[in-house]
Amino acid sequence: MSDWDSLTDAGLVARLQRGAFSYFTEFANPANGLVADTSRPNSPCSIAVVGFALSCYPIGVEHQWISRTEAAQRTLATLRFFMDSKQSTDDDATGYKGFYYHFLDMHSGRRVWQCELSLIDTALLIAGVLTAAAYFDGDGIETEIRDLSERMYRRIDWRWAQVDGKTLAQGWKPDCGFLHYGWEGYNEATLLYVLGLGSPTHPLSDDAFADWTLTYQWENMLGQDVLYSGPLFTHYFSHAWIDFRGIRDRFMREKNCDYFQNSARAIAAHREYGSRNPRGFVGYERNFWGITAGDGPTGEQCDLDYRDRRFFGYMARGIPFGPDDGTISPWAMLAALPFDAEAALTGARHLLRQYPQTCIDDKFSSGFNPSLVSADAGFWLSEGWYGLDQGTVVMMIDNAQQGLVWKLMRNNPYLRDGLKRAGFSGGWLA
Repeated sequence: MSDWDSLTDAGLVARLQRGAFSYFTEFANPANGLVADTSRPNSPCSIAVVGFALSCYPIGVEHQWISRTEAAQRTLATLRFFMDSKQSTDDDATGYKGFYYHFLDMHSGRRVWQCELSLIDTALLIAGVLTAAAYFDGDGIETEIRDLSERMYRRIDWRWAQVDGKTLAQGWKPDCGFLHYGWEGYNEATLLYVLGLGSPTHPLSDDAFADWTLTYQWENMLGQDVLYSGPLFTHYFSHAWIDFRGIRDRFMREKNCDYFQNSARAIAAHREYGSRNPRGFVGYERNFWGITAGDGPTGEQCDLDYRDRRFFGYMARGIPFGPDDGTISPWAMLAALPFDAEAALTGARHLLRQYPQTCIDDKFSSGFNPSLVSADAGFWLSEGWYGLDQGTVVMMIDNAQQGLVWKLMRNNPYLRDGLKRAGFSGGWLA
């Protein structure tokens, strides 16, 4: 019997949540609050990971993993950096029009890798900023946290990013302007649209969200009537901050469903896909699933036996149409806890029993591929951890148990306004 088998469900979840939280204290720069995209050496900061960190600090305080004072100091350092950072069209700026570049140097905070000014990653950052403002309701530095949070949110020019006057662009670069692709089909952009619609200064137009939903695909997928999106993370990210239980927009009212139920159905489809294993990969079964965006092997890492198969490296994998190369993201099963506790716990326990190497220092890896085995290294395993994975685990476990962030955000007037302008009604919005 493994060490994990001796734990109760509550004990197992608590240990894994604590392990995931430690990422944000181990791989952050306390001087400016920036958090590394991955645990690998010389990794830049991901602004989305910073958003998860800001949301996880309050959870850490409630669990006494970090003091309220330290959490507030880390949060304040983060907000001061972003508020004071360079906003311009220069190549080395941190942001522009209130948005921020996807990846930043961990020390200087300047743009790296010629990356895009990212709308969705800015939205994930701002969701964390608003979470911090709602949680830190005291005097002293907590007053400054609230003031900076308000200023950061209000200066974002969401309307500027509606390049066609309708739906949002995915990003922008100073040398070529807006990227030539937008948001098509259901995905993690729900949070982006809600925050943009709720802005008191530069909001999206009234019909922006409705125009986006015109690209949705409602399908019967492996026995589930579901709003299609292939990778699991797209069914998680917006839910990390927004409690979609019982609230519906026009699209979901027509389908007699809501986005929370839709995520539960997507998880059921993923389990069915694992059971059917249409591509014949090693390990797949009903309790072995979790196909999403994450790290994976590349063709260069494969031996001669795998020349007939293609491996994608870091990729947004999905079901049932793919891409799928046999790579599973172990954290994605545990993060399903709010939607289907049985599926999450059974899957996590199966993984820890069969493949304990996927969890190091109580943190699940970004990806592993048991179909790709070598004599010297065993099956392929991602190096280190990704901050997005760890943040999702921390927040989704809390959403299933205490619901701290959901409670905080339900009371946020901007989020409520954004949801109502998007057409949501019922439930806690009534």
